[in-house]
Amino acid sequence: MNQQTPYQPPSQSSHPPMHPSGIPEAERQWGLFSHLSSLLGFLGIPLLNIIAPLVMWQIKKDTMPFGSDQAKEALNFQLSMLLYIIISGLLILVFIGIILVPIVIVFDLVFTIIAAIKANDGVAYRYPLCIRFIS
Repeated sequence: MNQQTPYQPPSQSSHPPMHPSGIPEAERQWGLFSHLSSLLGFLGIPLLNIIAPLVMWQIKKDTMPFGSDQAKEALNFQLSMLLYIIISGLLILVFIGIILVPIVIVFDLVFTIIAAIKANDGVAYRYPLCIRFIS
C-alpha cells in the first residue's frame, strides 16, 4: 500500500529558541567573559584584571549593548577593587589592613563569579560597593 504521511510544516529548529531574557546568546557570552576576564588579574600580571574588561568593552561597545554594559560594569568594579586594595594596603601600617586585604580579595572573587553567572542568565548585574568611574 502506498500511504502518504500527512503534511507537517517545516520545524522552526533552524532558529534557536529565544532565551527568556530576550538577550541573544552571543551577547550573554560576552557579558560572561567580560566578568570572568577580570579574574586574569589573579595570574599575577599587574592590571590584567582592568585591561581585559577594558579591551572587551572597546571591542563590543558599538555592536552589543548588553555585552558592552557588562564589560563596563566589570571594568568599574575592578577599578573600585584596585582603589580598595590600595587603601587596605596602606592601612596595613595601622594593622587594620592585615584583615582588610584578604576580605577585599575574597569579595572581588565572589562577586565576580556571581556577576558572571548573572550575565550568562541575561541579567544586567550591578556590583555592590562599585564606584561608577565610567558611565
